[in-house]
Amino acid sequence: MIKYLIVGPSWVGDMVMAQSLFIRLKELEPNCIIDVIGPNWSVPILARMPEVRNAISLPTGHGEWGISTRRNLGKSLKSEKYDKSITLPRSWKSALVPFFASIPHRIGFHGEQRYVLLNERRKLDKSILNQTVKRFVSLGEEQHNAYPPSVLPEPKLLVDSENQSNLYKTLDLSSKPAIALMAGAEFGPSKQWPISHFREVAKASLQKGYQVWTLGGPKDSEDGDRIIEGLGDDAKNLCGKTKLVDAIDLLGSAELAVSNDSGLMHVAAAVGTKVHGIYGSTSELFTPPLTDNKVIHNLHLECSPCFKRQCPLGHTNCQNQLPPSEVSQHITLLN
Repeated sequence: MIKYLIVGPSWVGDMVMAQSLFIRLKELEPNCIIDVIGPNWSVPILARMPEVRNAISLPTGHGEWGISTRRNLGKSLKSEKYDKSITLPRSWKSALVPFFASIPHRIGFHGEQRYVLLNERRKLDKSILNQTVKRFVSLGEEQHNAYPPSVLPEPKLLVDSENQSNLYKTLDLSSKPAIALMAGAEFGPSKQWPISHFREVAKASLQKGYQVWTLGGPKDSEDGDRIIEGLGDDAKNLCGKTKLVDAIDLLGSAELAVSNDSGLMHVAAAVGTKVHGIYGSTSELFTPPLTDNKVIHNLHLECSPCFKRQCPLGHTNCQNQLPPSEVSQHITLLN
């Protein structure tokens, strides 16, 4: 029985995609034990992955070095006697915990001179490993067969029906089928479809008989208000009013989710909800929602994908010129 310590990524969407690796490890070794290190916010989401035994919180902020914190955590994990570690991020600091935990087999990609910290460093062939999920899953394969299988496991987060029911009561949600709108994008404004476009989709959804929720963090609350302002009781701004784990359960009950290329888009895909993914500055070829139940919207302009936080040309046409009707036409009329 192999005992793994996985150093997980720092973004919500990447952590969801990492579940494909966990599922693959269980396919290869059904009795293996998988513990995952991640930021504090990731603990509840990892709890919804049945492949993960323990979610271990790393109490450092995004981009923070925290060397002493990582050393102390690593030393505290020595007694677990892990057989292997897989470090998904390519940074130097991310490989510290497995090193200080004295894990004998430490796997990761080449990056930031991690020659001592990792003792199996793999070359990242971006022409073959051309998606984030492929890169993650490949690290679970044996080195002589380091490329992932042609059919990748799709993330599947567990939904808590009891919490779902409680949320409907406490948030005063109706029993109508719901459409979830996720207008935020942590990466930057170049990934954000205009708020006015989301508002038009909200109007069309309400006219067709749905209730509408805006989902996101506290920073998205003002945009959520702008989307649903004056649209009636069946339009609810839930941004900042729910935890990430609540968003999992709400998305699990939604009929459809319309989202920028964001973490919540990947959550929606992982609970089986139909996803309408809006792309422009990023590419669905690199970070697609990992489900067949999806519709991708992308104008594929000459200047995209640029993968920049801000539009380098100053117009963000890849987002602004994608009309709301492109999404609204897919929303069916309820009888």
